[in-house]
Amino acid sequence: MTITYADVLDWLRRFGAEMAEHRAELTGLDAAIGDGDHGTNMDRGMRKALERLDGVEGEDIGGALKAVGMALVSSVGGAAGPLYGTLFIQMGGATSGSDALDLARWTDALEAGVKGLQARGRAEPGDKTMVDALLPALETLRTAVQDGAAPAEALRRSAGAAEEGMKATVPMQARKGRASYLGPRSVGHQDPGATSSHLLLLSAAEALGGGQP
Repeated sequence: MTITYADVLDWLRRFGAEMAEHRAELTGLDAAIGDGDHGTNMDRGMRKALERLDGVEGEDIGGALKAVGMALVSSVGGAAGPLYGTLFIQMGGATSGSDALDLARWTDALEAGVKGLQARGRAEPGDKTMVDALLPALETLRTAVQDGAAPAEALRRSAGAAEEGMKATVPMQARKGRASYLGPRSVGHQDPGATSSHLLLLSAAEALGGGQP
């Protein structure tokens, strides 16, 4: 399977649509343990990011991802802008100059993005953050690629792992961000960043894997 520039654009547009569709849900989750603006911010940020893509010349996947990252950094408030921005910028650096990728290189790019995000946010598994969805998704994707799974199946498994990681944040006590100020009161709430991260991987499975995962 080859992931083309058009496939990446499809992924980004699908993710933007997910942010618009789930804006109220994400905002509600954030209202319980944060600033109550994650859905609004991510919807606005992805709208700006998709507008920025119109100005990208050629079919450089890395250039498109960097443009999205820069748009998110400049337009999304709170922690989400720098974190998602770093994810896309690092993925862009790993794919710079490429108009097509195989699944192994896509996995490498995702790893670069997740590592960059972790370094920026200093979050570890169990902190009740987007890392709790992204790391299992990355690890599952890497294992699936190594096992020779079909690309669509590998992406489906990755999205499933992100969903499981998202749900696993509910019983956690937050150790990072504004939610950490609540201490034990953060227990029982699903993390909004992990939720939007699941939607990111779900969009990837749909766009890059050829349909519904």
